[in-house]
Amino acid sequence: MRNIRTANILIFTVLWLAIPLAVAQNSPPSDHLIRIGYQKYGTLVLLKARGSLEKRLAAMQANVLWTEFPAGPQLLEGLNVGSIDFGTVGEAPPIFAQAAGADLIYVGNEPAASAAEAIVVPQNSPLKSLSELRGKKIALNKGSNVHYMLVKLLEKGGVKYSEIDPIYLAPSDARAAFERGSVDAWAIWDPFFAAAQTQINARILADGQGAVSNHQFFLASRAYAQKRPDIVSVVLDEVASVDEWAKQHTKEAAAALQTQIGLDQPTLELALSRMGYGVKPVTDTVMFEQQQIADAFFNLKLIPKHINVRDATLPQTRAEAKQ
Repeated sequence: MRNIRTANILIFTVLWLAIPLAVAQNSPPSDHLIRIGYQKYGTLVLLKARGSLEKRLAAMQANVLWTEFPAGPQLLEGLNVGSIDFGTVGEAPPIFAQAAGADLIYVGNEPAASAAEAIVVPQNSPLKSLSELRGKKIALNKGSNVHYMLVKLLEKGGVKYSEIDPIYLAPSDARAAFERGSVDAWAIWDPFFAAAQTQINARILADGQGAVSNHQFFLASRAYAQKRPDIVSVVLDEVASVDEWAKQHTKEAAAALQTQIGLDQPTLELALSRMGYGVKPVTDTVMFEQQQIADAFFNLKLIPKHINVRDATLPQTRAEAKQ
């Protein structure tokens, strides 16, 4: 079994330094600009393609600059160093970012999507239950939503996290390792999860249902949210509009995403069928769940210090959450 503490320190450092330098150098802050970080899949991709946000902001004499990031941890590091003002990630990245000192705040979230992440195994794998993961190599992206899902599913199977061999890989590298048999299982989220099902016939060992919520969060830098709450509100309003459209028009949404990310229509329709739709204020219940994740990561020494997730909210947001 590898030295988990040493591996954690190395990977934690790599994740938080892995930010596109061009972004850091070429996007100065402005009171009349919101710099949005996005990943290849999700609501913000649809919003970018739609162009409706630009029209709303133009009426406010403001503009938007879009920057793509490979994953949530890198996106939030971009927010931390001042390269972007706003972005969306899953449950785990804000916790790692806050533990690393990022001055971010939660400004909204999409509903739970527990079925949109899973532990998968090859179709012919002898593994049939979570308890059989003891001693196995499991690929996952460190600091992503599936990291917590893996912890909770292992608990469900009576397996300690220290009893597996976690192999920290980005989705593309994890899939390659999965296909060549270098790992026994893969903890992964949509749309990579859906692609594993439709393209390489991966079998679900267990998904997140009954174990985790799998929220998607919208976050902003504290300074920007305090300076331009009106622009943040407009962005969330446009996200809600796109969410409602995508929920009612899955095929059209899949087609729009296909032009952006290149996955086939059936894969994207499957992924969209498991997505949580609608933008909600961050409530005490949701933040309590976030605190549970943060505490679990601290106890496993996956983050360097204990954090209070409610420190990453504005005072008025906390008051609203209690109502």
